[in-house]
Amino acid sequence: MLEKIDWESAINVRRSVRSFEMREVDKDSMDKLKIFMADMEASFTHNIKIRFFKANSDKKLYSTFNSPPDDMAFISNTDIVSISKVGFIGELAILYATNLGISTCWYGHYSLEELEKIMPHLGENNTSDNPKWGYGKGVVEGERAICISPLGYWKKDGLRLADRVTGSFMSYKRKEISELLQGSTESLTPELLYALDLSRKAPSGANSQHWRFKVSSDLKTISISMPVGYKHIKWEHPDVDIGICACHFWLGLLLKGIQSKVSVSEEEGRAVWQFEI
Repeated sequence: MLEKIDWESAINVRRSVRSFEMREVDKDSMDKLKIFMADMEASFTHNIKIRFFKANSDKKLYSTFNSPPDDMAFISNTDIVSISKVGFIGELAILYATNLGISTCWYGHYSLEELEKIMPHLGENNTSDNPKWGYGKGVVEGERAICISPLGYWKKDGLRLADRVTGSFMSYKRKEISELLQGSTESLTPELLYALDLSRKAPSGANSQHWRFKVSSDLKTISISMPVGYKHIKWEHPDVDIGICACHFWLGLLLKGIQSKVSVSEEEGRAVWQFEI
């Protein structure tokens, strides 16, 4: 069971931060985050690993902003299903960190060379013949760091321009459920609408919001995926975003007291999450 924190508030206030105070996360908060991830039980099998590491306070790792001292990496195999599970499990860590007052930013285009220096792929046994964290398109053998995130405390100039101008808790405008749902919202229960509302607030690469929802006629099966053939111009892991969206939906169901059987599979080159309630 998940720890009883205010998950809805975490979803609503969480922002992508790109400017941090150069100080460590307080030990109590970091310990809580590590314990949560170590004890957390998902509703599906996975081999996702989260590694916490220290980074230098410069722009070598993230290139567009200086790294705070504390960071975490989301590691998995590189098949589509595993990559999407990174989004689901990683978002739980991101939201729990948010609840602790820790700022974050999903980041996929980090410096491969710098991460390898900071966090060698195989630790002390790493050699030039062993695989590095980075890889090209397609599936490769072994585990890779799919995304990383800073962990720290944001500075005022660290928010997106849209946040600073509007003062909004949401980082940018979200599409309405009706734009993302296959079918009409009229037959949906208040509980499903609530869960879908949290889903649409998930972050995505360049705010693409490429997730699509499908609800069975008996309202017992809900699927979340991106359109067949979808490609993002910059972001090579849109299935991570689908996993994040699925995480929000799952949390929405739990917050309404609804248990679900969760599964994810690869269909037509994309991850498809399914919830049976």
